[in-house]
Amino acid sequence: MPAVYASIPDGSVTSPGGFTAAASHAGLKADRALDVALLVSATSCAAAGVFTRNALRAAPVIYDADLLSERPGRIRAVAMNARVANACTGTAGLEAARAMARCAEEAGGLPPRTALVLSTGVIGVPLPVDKVCTGLRQAAQQLSSSGGADAARAIMTTDTRPKHCAVRLETPGVGSGAITIGGIAKGAGMIHPDMATLLGVITTDAISEPGVLGPFLRRVADHTFNAISIDGDTSTNDTVLLLANGASGIDPSRDGAMWKLFEEAVMAVARTLALAIVQDGEGATKQLQIHVVGAQTEAHAREVGRAIARSSLVKTAIYGGDPNWGRVLAAAGAAGVALVADKISLDAASGGDSDGEWLTLAAAGATALADPARARKIFEQKSIRLRLDLGVGRAEAVVWTCDLSPDYISINADYTS
Repeated sequence: MPAVYASIPDGSVTSPGGFTAAASHAGLKADRALDVALLVSATSCAAAGVFTRNALRAAPVIYDADLLSERPGRIRAVAMNARVANACTGTAGLEAARAMARCAEEAGGLPPRTALVLSTGVIGVPLPVDKVCTGLRQAAQQLSSSGGADAARAIMTTDTRPKHCAVRLETPGVGSGAITIGGIAKGAGMIHPDMATLLGVITTDAISEPGVLGPFLRRVADHTFNAISIDGDTSTNDTVLLLANGASGIDPSRDGAMWKLFEEAVMAVARTLALAIVQDGEGATKQLQIHVVGAQTEAHAREVGRAIARSSLVKTAIYGGDPNWGRVLAAAGAAGVALVADKISLDAASGGDSDGEWLTLAAAGATALADPARARKIFEQKSIRLRLDLGVGRAEAVVWTCDLSPDYISINADYTS
């Protein structure tokens, strides 16, 4: 079936029909910066979420998981704040999350128990509910279909730039018109895959059922948000939400080919947001793509890729432009996946997904006597690709990460001050 999706310039969560958003300054950040945001749908949304597996889940995570289990087809809004994570705050923190949701519902004229909440920032600090509620009321007065970019700015913490995008999927043969998918995300540090790796909201005006969206979002997250790592730390607040309000009048699940294209379009939005986080990693100067092939299962390939991505020794070598490929193999060997040493090979290249000529660094588990000067030149590039062939199967996975620079230490050494 002919169908294409195209990027929407400056797209965001409000690009799909029926969504509006706005942001305000509630006094959580300095310099009058936006720090509270409200996203509202004109109609009820089918919704799903993926959440952190950290045992100390933040109050917003607990609240959202509970609300989605109760009302997955009745969500109308997402209230967001930066600077204070409302994590490790006990029963008072959970009541603060409830109060934040009620404020959003009242400010937006919405039914009770229809607003989800997202918080990010310092752990262990009580949420200033009065300030957040004032900010939400201000935002509710400014809701517009162009407010998604401001919402992306409001949830920034150590991010250096907002992260938002959208695509439009034409649907000939399914119905006259198109489906739009948009998203925003925040994240630059404390990023490591474990169901989600950041705060993110994806919206669409497609028709969907809540029971379909749950497994759908988990598939998308596994190949995008769960395929990035900045520093190996999984946050207490990690959440990605998917909301579908049906404003387009088109249900992509009615046609198998269209559903596949719809998933590809949602995947494209999620991947764009995920890679934007890698590129904006705290103190990052380089991006590294790790493509693990020849694994027995996709899960094995992903675990090996993650082990390499979270290795401080690999990441510092990338920062220094040092082609110390032995660190890559050592990290792979520590992944907890059975490997056969003499079947492993490792190649490196510079550039994007298809640019750059591959250089073999190791073959049969040992050095391939690669030209040291050529290897160093590859590792000195801003974008580097590694291809690790485990030689034991046909499964593969891709993981993205960034280097580890002195600036990362500076940023996190005085985060609360």
